[in-house]
Amino acid sequence: MRKRTSATVSALAAVSLCAAVGCTVQPGEEGGQAPIRIYWPSRTPSAAGQPRTEKPAGGRASPSQRPAAPRHAPPRSAPEKSPPDKPAPPRAARSTVLWSRGDTGRDVRELQARLRQAAWLFHGPTGRYDAPTEKAVRGFQGKRGLPRTGSVDTATWQRLERMTREPGKWELYLMGGQPADAPDPRCRTGRVLCISKSSRTLRWMIDGRTLMTLPVRFGSRGTPTREGVFRVYWKSRHHVSTIYDSPMPYAMFFSGGQAVHYSADFAARGYAGASHGCVNVRDEAAIARLFGQVRKGDKVVVHR
Repeated sequence: MRKRTSATVSALAAVSLCAAVGCTVQPGEEGGQAPIRIYWPSRTPSAAGQPRTEKPAGGRASPSQRPAAPRHAPPRSAPEKSPPDKPAPPRAARSTVLWSRGDTGRDVRELQARLRQAAWLFHGPTGRYDAPTEKAVRGFQGKRGLPRTGSVDTATWQRLERMTREPGKWELYLMGGQPADAPDPRCRTGRVLCISKSSRTLRWMIDGRTLMTLPVRFGSRGTPTREGVFRVYWKSRHHVSTIYDSPMPYAMFFSGGQAVHYSADFAARGYAGASHGCVNVRDEAAIARLFGQVRKGDKVVVHR
C-alpha cells in the first residue's frame, strides 16, 4: 500500500510539473514496474498537425529530431554597399597634326587662303607649306593661346575655320597654280598659244602636244580680252605701253594693242587685279623661255 501511494504521489508531482511547462506524461505499466516517461516539448513550437519532438534525457534534440528549416526562407538583406568612386575625369585628347612644313596640296591652299582672310599671311596661296606659312600659323596660335608649334593641329584648324569663311576657287588659286582646261579643238594642230578664260591658263602647244602651261590674267569688264583665233604679228622684248605708259616686257602682240606679256602687278597681286585687255603672265622666267620659242605667225586661240 505504501509503494502504491509513493508512485501515486510521484505521478501527481510529474503531472503538475508538466502542466507548468507543457510536456506530456505517459504512465508506467501497471504494477509500477516501468518508470513514468516524460516527453518534453521541442525548442520551437510544433507546426499545426505535426508531432512534437521527443526531448532525450540529455536535454538536447538529436540532429534527426531537430525541426527542418523552412524550404523558402525569407531572403537575407544584401549588405549595404558603399557608393562607387567617381570616375576620374578623362584626359584631354592630344590634338592631331594635320599639316606641317613641307606638306603640299589643295588643303594647304585652303589653309593659306584662310590665313590671308585672317590677315596673318600676305603671299600665296601656293599650295606649299613653306616658311612664311609656318610663321603665320605660329603667330595665329600665339594670339589665341594655343601652343606655338607652327604646325596646324585640329585645335588650330577648328579655331581658324570659325573665324573665316570657305574660300572660293580664285582665292585658292589667287597666285596661279590651277589646273588647265582641256585644249580647244582649234589648238590641236600647228604651233598654238592656246588660252582658256575658264581655267585662266595658257598652253604652248605644237601639233597637239603641250610643252608649257602658265597661269594668266585677262582684262576687266571695261577692257575685256578679245576672243577668237589670231596670229602673232609682232614681238617686242622691252615694250612700254604708249597708252598707259606701263612696261610690257616680252610682249607678243596678236590683236591690235592686245598682247601676251609679263606683268609685275600680276606677280605681286595675283587675280586681285586685272589687265587693260592684254594676257598677263606672272612668271617672268617662264615667259622669257616662251618668248624665245614663239615665232611671228604662230596661232593664238582665246576661248572660254
